[in-house]
Amino acid sequence: MPADSHYRFQIWLPARYTEGSEAYPLLLFLHGMGERGDDPNQLTVHGPPKQVSGAQRPAALEPFVVLAPHCPADQTWSASRLLRLLDEVVTNWRIDRRRIYLTGISMGGYGAWSLAQEQPERFAALCPICGGGDTERAARLQNLPIWMFHSAGDQVVPVAESDRLFAALQQCNATVTYTRYRALDHVQTWEHAYALPGLYEWLLQHRT
Repeated sequence: MPADSHYRFQIWLPARYTEGSEAYPLLLFLHGMGERGDDPNQLTVHGPPKQVSGAQRPAALEPFVVLAPHCPADQTWSASRLLRLLDEVVTNWRIDRRRIYLTGISMGGYGAWSLAQEQPERFAALCPICGGGDTERAARLQNLPIWMFHSAGDQVVPVAESDRLFAALQQCNATVTYTRYRALDHVQTWEHAYALPGLYEWLLQHRT
């Protein structure tokens, strides 16, 4: 894949998508390091893609178009390439541009922080899990609703990564909620977060 091309991706549409002309909210999910490569099955290992690709799509996710780009092996997320993909999807599918939500786990949590800091105005809400980011650019997220998750039991990405960002966001009076688990491990943290029935309801409360 050329370095300047956008990512391969999978997209899941609501059951009613073909029935009319309604524009739907978009949930952009960034996977972690272990799912990189060219096997599309890796995209459904965790998070919202796992939930919507199962035998029964959860009711909480039914309103969303779910978009999962695939990061190639030995690379990390590129904000510029993600934005080009987002532009393509918004152009070619019926997406409500005021309801674009961003989430990611581990490496995808880092990618979500970085992408949101690049163009915070593109997103209605942000949900990074087990990630980290640039505290010097925290003020760029001042007006973006954020619900972040991490755990003190995470042995892969230290919880201090999220702690620092939370402190920086508080200093600039950002609208941020931090769910900091005590003993969950890396994977358990996002399994618990995405199982919260109120998480997807919270996303849908926000518009740009």
